[in-house]
Amino acid sequence: MDSSQHPRYEWLSWQDASFVLFEHRATHMHLAALAIFELGPLRSPTGRFDAARLARYGESGLEKLPHYRQKLAFAPLSGRPVWVDDPHFDLDYHLRHTALPAPGSEEDLKRLVGLVLSQPLDRDRPLWEMWLVEGLERERFALLIKVHHCMMDGVAGANLMTVLFRTEPDASIPGVEAWFPREAPSPLRLALDEALDRASTPLAFARAAAGALRTPWRTLRRARSRAAAVAEALRDGFHRPSPTELERPIGPHRRVEWRTFELAEFKALRKQLGGTVNDVVLAIVAGAARRFLERRGERLDDIDYRVVVPVNVRSPSGDPGVANRVSAFFLSLPVAEPDPLGRFERVRSETARLKSSRTAEGVDFLAQLVDRAGSAWLTGIGVRLVERVQPYNQIVSNVPGPQYPLYVLGARLLELFPMSPLFERQGLGTTVFSYDGKMCWGMVGDRDVVPDLGALARDVEAALAELREAAAKRPPAEPKMRSRKADSKRRPTPSDASPSEAT
Repeated sequence: MDSSQHPRYEWLSWQDASFVLFEHRATHMHLAALAIFELGPLRSPTGRFDAARLARYGESGLEKLPHYRQKLAFAPLSGRPVWVDDPHFDLDYHLRHTALPAPGSEEDLKRLVGLVLSQPLDRDRPLWEMWLVEGLERERFALLIKVHHCMMDGVAGANLMTVLFRTEPDASIPGVEAWFPREAPSPLRLALDEALDRASTPLAFARAAAGALRTPWRTLRRARSRAAAVAEALRDGFHRPSPTELERPIGPHRRVEWRTFELAEFKALRKQLGGTVNDVVLAIVAGAARRFLERRGERLDDIDYRVVVPVNVRSPSGDPGVANRVSAFFLSLPVAEPDPLGRFERVRSETARLKSSRTAEGVDFLAQLVDRAGSAWLTGIGVRLVERVQPYNQIVSNVPGPQYPLYVLGARLLELFPMSPLFERQGLGTTVFSYDGKMCWGMVGDRDVVPDLGALARDVEAALAELREAAAKRPPAEPKMRSRKADSKRRPTPSDASPSEAT
């Protein structure tokens, strides 16, 4: 439905709405990002962190983020969520200020982040929080940004940085314009609009069918292509992985870990071995999972360890107003392979196959089909099917970010660690974000299912070292010849490239 016809509210896309449906008591559907800054110019005259000044700066950016002053309402017929302005919006509720006990270590910060991620967002308010954390050792402070997945995916989160952060150490604060909430629609208005929308759907399909009949051969080719893409997506989506102890029912409590690596090292490994930086990331995930599962007594001889890799499928225009536009690759990581170079080669071969496949296109087509049909029933069926089948052991996301420094009121952003939500029976998630020459590696685990998350973080370091040592003994890969046609193509940017393409 065109939101311009209804200026008092906006429908969520069905993919955005699915993350509302995925949320239960133990599956909080919020994303988070932990940004660590140097204290620098945000030191107050008393020597403490100037939280009031940062709050004024945050308020000045809300004009560009309309959903951050809106909350969910639900259509009475289908329960489909819509965005409505929050008449009681209170910025002080969303900005939380706390401090670590001196000297605030990263272990203290990890415990705090785990506690914050263990709490669901309040559905009666805009679905975000920002925690200002002072007292971090080495003259630093942190911003923990917590946002519901229905408001953004990983790429949208990277784009959010362009609103919150600056490319220059500018300490000025823009003026804040008065904001007046729009009147929320009545349940009757929502019911009538939804009924009209449902009535118009068959007509829209009929018009599309009539248009297709005017070019039958092109329509037939397109139908065959999409059918093949959907078949590939369904085949991969119903491929069940080997069960491990990580796929037990989860609770609401979380642990977090993070590590920082040099992007240059990942690029050097990519050059030495061929493939992409994303291949290096997945090979390290495989090596770390091998160590981690073996220590837990899991049988690795014939394990099929499956991961989901989100893929950005936004159009060049950016799909304005849509928070999530993501498809996925499903692939088996060679966890049973003891040789680090053998793991890398198998990862590279599998990702190359997936890039030439139609899986991501098929997943995206199914999502768009549900969106066009406007069916809450279809969305609910899809959500329950994913929960029931669970075609993965872990979700691994690699999001490209800006390779230049960013600032908040003159304070330089040093590192930014992404934190992904955990779905039902998913004990572990990994998200990597590249920023200013660093690979910021974030991990979230269920507190009870993965009590040894710190050991897994050390396994990641060991897997990288193992791959580095093995690569040093191997001759460099032959560089691929690039055609002039390929060189003439526009280089993907962080906002429009898939994780596997951008790095």
